[in-house]
Amino acid sequence: MRLERSPPVAKTSETDPVCGMPVRVDHALVVQLGERRAHFCSAYCRDEFLAHPERYMGASTEPGAQRGPAWRHIAYFSMEVAAQNSMPTYSGGLGVLAGDMLKSCADLRLPVVGVSILHREGYFDQTLDDSGRQHEAPAHWQVKDLLQLLTPIIQIQIARRTVQVRAWQYTIVGHDGYDVPLVLLDTDMDGNSPEDRSLVQHLYGGDQAYRMAQEILLGIGGVKMLHALGYTGLRKYHMNEGHASLLALELLDQGASANPPPPDFHVVRDRCIFTTHTPVPAGHDQFDYELVQRVLPRDVPSSLLQMLGGSDRLNMTLLGLNLSRYVNGVARRHGEVTREMFPEYPIHHITNGVHSATWTCDSFKLLFDAWLPGWESDSSMLRHAIAIPAREIWQSHVEAKARLLSLVRERSGITLRADALTIGFARRATAYKRADLVFTDIARLRQIVNQAGPLQLVFAGKAHPSDEDGKKLIQHVLAVARQLADVVPIVYLENYDMNMAKLLVAGADLWLNTPRRPFEASGTSGMKAAHNGVPSLSTLDGWWLEGHIEGVTGWSIGTLREDPSSTEAADQADADSLYRKLEDDVIPMFYWSRERWTEMMRHCIALNASYFNTHRMVQQYASNAYLP
Repeated sequence: MRLERSPPVAKTSETDPVCGMPVRVDHALVVQLGERRAHFCSAYCRDEFLAHPERYMGASTEPGAQRGPAWRHIAYFSMEVAAQNSMPTYSGGLGVLAGDMLKSCADLRLPVVGVSILHREGYFDQTLDDSGRQHEAPAHWQVKDLLQLLTPIIQIQIARRTVQVRAWQYTIVGHDGYDVPLVLLDTDMDGNSPEDRSLVQHLYGGDQAYRMAQEILLGIGGVKMLHALGYTGLRKYHMNEGHASLLALELLDQGASANPPPPDFHVVRDRCIFTTHTPVPAGHDQFDYELVQRVLPRDVPSSLLQMLGGSDRLNMTLLGLNLSRYVNGVARRHGEVTREMFPEYPIHHITNGVHSATWTCDSFKLLFDAWLPGWESDSSMLRHAIAIPAREIWQSHVEAKARLLSLVRERSGITLRADALTIGFARRATAYKRADLVFTDIARLRQIVNQAGPLQLVFAGKAHPSDEDGKKLIQHVLAVARQLADVVPIVYLENYDMNMAKLLVAGADLWLNTPRRPFEASGTSGMKAAHNGVPSLSTLDGWWLEGHIEGVTGWSIGTLREDPSSTEAADQADADSLYRKLEDDVIPMFYWSRERWTEMMRHCIALNASYFNTHRMVQQYASNAYLP
């Protein structure tokens, strides 16, 4: 059956000239000034417009209308951003989230500018040898082909040296032509020492001094560069993790330059938003003060740093907490965990999402275009997927699965069965993710396959170059693959990236997620799978605590009990639960109840994809953090 796009629907929304959010005409607050009729999503925006109409009267609400730098009100800082697959300026979920957020800002026409670092050699390209050992190589990319070099050059101080910084721009274009600029900072230029030129070579590379220097470049250099580029109207600075916390110190310094000391902490706090993604104390960036005093600019008093960032070591999360009015975790449970770590701070939560148009595969895009016109601009429309016929859901999935199996055959030489239950597992290779949990009892896995029905597994993911446990995990998966080759086909795909992820989350029949609790702040791969109707089988942590309805959107592994001190017992209990779910629920439903399986696929889209997306997430940031 060939699906055709539905004809365009009549325009029923306008753009709020203050916040840039889309607003339904029939629900908007309206102001008429002369011939200008403006629509607002909130009383705050209406009152702001009435108080300062000269700021907004020139702002067009027509698709494609642009504003210059001075009209951008929000700056979003992230050490990594996955803007597109050809730019390897990301390592995993943090960068993909940042890229998805900026894409939704463009779709929703928010006046945002993104700031990151130009990582010239990316994260790394991964190869696996015959023993499964990971090898890393620089991920070179064509900077000049993808980015525009900007004119200004600024100077920052790193370890008593003057470092010159320039910037490149990548433009993220929304579905109606509105764009969001992404400014990428670069020190690889004539006039800098080899040491300083190398600061933009590797993402998360080098020693503590290298990491500290990169954070100076991002936070302090980023604020200075935005000022040099003419972003004079910025009201909010959003720090995506502690890597960007030094921007708040630069804002303090700028305030002290404009007004006599002492610094006005309240003014800076009112302008800053801090998002933490770290669920355990050990994961927060911390630096010894001896290193800090050596690397940071000399004019930053140590007493100020110890007051704001901790007395023993400079804790970048603590610095962000102390200098931000709005602080949030990235899922409901993560917000609770973060409040337990920092009980003296008011910490909210905004659950992560994914960019619907990016992570929905081509066959499902065609399906949604036919049945849910307007879904790309309004992801909540996906809730109506419950009305899409089951046969069309299944046919779209069959096409997506064929593309995945083609990739597997091309990359590995292994031909997987189109009719066999295919389980996908793709994410960073690190111990707490437990990629090998499904292999805890190999004899039992063999028995399940022989008695309940065949299955095949496709893995992908990189281990950080210094994470030896993560590298051993990959080797273990490949060793088991050889051991089970006669009964369970297992493939580990090299060099996981965004393009591969799109094929995996759409082409798998089931998405497996097995992190130890409570170490998963949110997780987003299951959200991407849900956009393609793929149910999850996951431990109850991160976003899955909110998206899980047993037997409706997928299945749970284990219980809600959290006991990080007893990892061996927890691993065994979770493995037992995983095997029971496969044997009693997943495999029988897949092979013997196609109607129930496709009904679950519809629920994944209607219940989870319609909510766990960055359009909803950005709207929550706008209303909760950016506008107040």
